[in-house]
Amino acid sequence: MPCRAPDGAISLEVKTPVPIRASSNDLWFFSYLPLSVSDGIATPLVPLLALVEFRAQPIVVILIIAASGISQVPFTILWGNLSDRISHRKFFLVGSFLATGAALILIALAHSIYTYFWLNVAEGLASAASAPIGTMLLLETRHKRWWPQDIGLFGLISGIGTTAGLATGFAWLFVFGTGAASVILVRALTSLLITAGALALLSSMLAWAWIEEPLHRIERRTVAELLNLQRGIVERFLGFRRRIASILELTRAPEDPLPPREWLFLAALGIMSVGFFLFYGPFPVYLVEVAKLKDSQVFIVYLASAAASTSLFFPSGKAVEWHSPKLVFLESLVARFALIPLFLPVIFTVAFAAGSVGLVGWLALLNALMGVTWAFMSTASTLFLVRLAGRASRGRALGLYNAIAGFGGLLGTIAGALAYSMYGVTITYTAAAIVVLVGAALLTPIPYHMFAVASSAHRRRLGTTRAVGPGVLRRLRRAVKTKHRLRA
Repeated sequence: MPCRAPDGAISLEVKTPVPIRASSNDLWFFSYLPLSVSDGIATPLVPLLALVEFRAQPIVVILIIAASGISQVPFTILWGNLSDRISHRKFFLVGSFLATGAALILIALAHSIYTYFWLNVAEGLASAASAPIGTMLLLETRHKRWWPQDIGLFGLISGIGTTAGLATGFAWLFVFGTGAASVILVRALTSLLITAGALALLSSMLAWAWIEEPLHRIERRTVAELLNLQRGIVERFLGFRRRIASILELTRAPEDPLPPREWLFLAALGIMSVGFFLFYGPFPVYLVEVAKLKDSQVFIVYLASAAASTSLFFPSGKAVEWHSPKLVFLESLVARFALIPLFLPVIFTVAFAAGSVGLVGWLALLNALMGVTWAFMSTASTLFLVRLAGRASRGRALGLYNAIAGFGGLLGTIAGALAYSMYGVTITYTAAAIVVLVGAALLTPIPYHMFAVASSAHRRRLGTTRAVGPGVLRRLRRAVKTKHRLRA
């Protein structure tokens, strides 16, 4: 705009252009790509190897999966706190990648189920550092303006890497694991897991070469204001190995008490998390023992869900913008409640033989739809709580969100192991569907009108991004229309 200089001349004020990226090196983002590919390979492979090589019982296999998650929960916070005290986040991240890769290679070479179990615990300890430290490193090396987009990019890299890892596992086992002898299959599984470990080691080398130490530090308690960062992150309840890219669970929020409606939301979240893991805890064992799928076919079923979730990263955010987060959340939960019973043997044995190509396609389709529900659920649930909590308590509310979801997942996995071993898949999966429905029912008393969100076009017209009641929106829209008629 024009302005007057001290000598009286009129000059034009020229705004300094904002750089597209504020960091001198963006390559370190992609050091997470080989790690995500490794994660996609290892997620279904660890339980498969325990079943094939050690002939482990279902409850043992599911507890091995849970052990990694149990070790990750406290150490995610521990590594984050240590990185705050020591001024070199890069060393923590590189060390996490190195230890994860070494642990996966040692898991592949284990000769007893006990060693196998404890190495999985060690892998959980190592991988727990990558999420909080990587996210804080992003915040400290990026301009605040680009935080939401960059964290969304991290989620996209994770999704693409996981999908590529599952595709690699399928191709590998389809080519090298089709021999008649079981020793050929064991060798194929072992070599594939060693490859996953090597990819994690590659991530450590890329991180060492590309990461630059931040010039300034950010206190994690101040990150409670960055609530919308969660929207770009896909957090899947498909297994404990999914890296939690949240920083908000590590913040210190003020001591204001949470209102009852927020506690009701968190209680519903804990219950539905138990239901999710009642289903997904025994899932790899179910695919092998009940559906009689081959190892390469197991990767196809997992791949379908990962691909569906990744492709719906950004469409899910737009859907929540156009509709109420509560509505999208409830619709996704009801859809998941309807999908879980379709996995029961009494459904597919009518049309498909165990281990048939048709059954693989049926289970892959169902799991892809489960991935679709989670793509919308992950975005809607966080925005639901964000709009529910007051600004002063949002940080703590979202910290409780992650803690309760993690605890519910652990509880659901252990309960799923016991229920599957004692009562079989039919009772376990029926109970999982009912528990999810109970969690959804607890959300319905929370007032709906608090979460009505205008479309992006309306927000631009009305000059507001706040959630308002439908009556206020109607009055504002009428005022806008009247203004346009008067101008005409």
